[in-house]
Amino acid sequence: MAREDWVTDFDEWLVETFARTGAFTMLIVLVEIGETTAGLLASSYLHVIGDETRWPDMARLFEDAGTGWSGAAFYQADRAGLVTDAVARQRLQELMRHLEGDRSLLKHAEFFDARGLRLKIEAVAPEISQL
Repeated sequence: MAREDWVTDFDEWLVETFARTGAFTMLIVLVEIGETTAGLLASSYLHVIGDETRWPDMARLFEDAGTGWSGAAFYQADRAGLVTDAVARQRLQELMRHLEGDRSLLKHAEFFDARGLRLKIEAVAPEISQL
């Protein structure tokens, strides 16, 4: 598919990642984005065996999660490509455990909003009240 056929940043990322690695397993975390928060809602994994999937396909899958999400974070389960279902489940559990303790790990994800456009997570410094 030609570059001009890409509609979203997600489409571009998926095609470029597949071109670089071939088939791969991605870990997916749906997030509710607040003004200064990112709440973890649901997670799953998906084996990517081609580069034809586009953002509307992913958004339809996310609708089945039954939760009001506003962002989706994607991680490769392994830089080498595909992993088994058992490995994907284990890595997803580990990822979620780490994210529960430290949301700043979302900055290492490929992160997209509900329109499939790239987002960037930055830490917010706590306000310091002055006397």
